[in-house]
Order: sequence, then C-alpha cells, then structure tokens
Amino acid sequence: MSMSNQHITLLILYYSRHGSTRALADAIAEGATAAGAEVLLRTVADSTRDQEADTAKQPKSDRDIQVSLEDLKNCDALALGSPTRFGHMASSLHAFFETTSTQWLQGSLTDKPAAVFTSSSSLHGGQESTLLSMALPLLHHGMILVGIPYAEPAVHQTRTGGGPYGASHLSQHQETSLSEHEQQCAEALGRRLVTTASRLKKEQNLGKHH
Repeated sequence: MSMSNQHITLLILYYSRHGSTRALADAIAEGATAAGAEVLLRTVADSTRDQEADTAKQPKSDRDIQVSLEDLKNCDALALGSPTRFGHMASSLHAFFETTSTQWLQGSLTDKPAAVFTSSSSLHGGQESTLLSMALPLLHHGMILVGIPYAEPAVHQTRTGGGPYGASHLSQHQETSLSEHEQQCAEALGRRLVTTASRLKKEQNLGKHH
C-alpha cells in the first residue's frame, strides 16, 4: 500500500550485460511498486568500450527500453545501477550522463531523491567505490542521496551484497539470482525512495499553496 496519495514515478536506470544488475533493478522495482509508485525500467545504449569488454555478446532482453532525457526530467525519483568496472560505473552510463547538461542547467533533477546499486563478480571487487562514484553526477544534478539505513535488518545479516551506500549483488560464476538479503536490501531501497519522494513532493505542493 502507498503511504501517501502522492503519485510517484520512479525511474530505474541501469546498465546490465549478464543480468545481475537487472535482477537488482527488478527487486528495487518490487519494493517501489509495493509502496505505490509507478516504475519505469530503462537502460542505455552500449558504448564502444562496453561492447569490446563484453566477450559473451549476450543479447539484451526485449524488456530493455532505452532511457530518454524526458524520462529523466519527468521522474520523481531515480535509482541508478551499473556493474562494477574497476571501481567505476560502466562507460555506457557515464556517456549518457555526459548528455544531460541541459537538464543540469535547468535544474530538472534538483531536490529529487536518488539511490545507486551495483554488482560485481568478487566480494571485494570495488562495489563501494562504484556506488560512491555513481553518486557524483547525481550530486551535481542537485539530487538528494538515499541509502539503506542500518535499521534494515538485512544490512546487518548479509554475507554477500547490500550495504548502507546502496543495493548490491555478489555475482560469483555469473550467478544472477539474488540472495535473500540482497533481495531484501534492494526492495527496502525501492520503498525508501518512494516514501522519500512522496514526502518531498507533498512539501513542495504545500509550498506552492502558501
């Protein structure tokens, strides 16, 4: 059930080649939908470097729709996800944000909540640095970062992915299925984005009437 009568649109923007980051996106969407939000799942086009890095050349799912700048402008909240690439987001996502100067100048994303999520193939594969580096363009856009508080039991219990900086998945041997705690962390992040966006939108609407 939604905690508010505010209509909230959550944009989940991700890049995924083997399905792990997509699995996190789906789990965040489940939490957000349960909280009453409309969810848009969107991806970005492959950059040349990402195509070269992917030796498997796995085709994308038919469900993967490329994001538009209008999607970014019109959302009430954003969840941004990428596999870990040497401690950074994939070049495809980075390239997309280099096209958002107009939205930055217009302040289209200012004061909207945002969260980040990632996956890696090793336990110490750079998840935390990837999450922190993905937060940088969101801060430049004036967004309000939302993490997963330690009040969420799964953050304490997880032995794979999931932590205070955002949702994550340990994908050993290209395992795309989330662990129980990774699923719980991702769903909690989706819910928190929606409830935060709802409160902010309510305050903004009240301000317009005073």
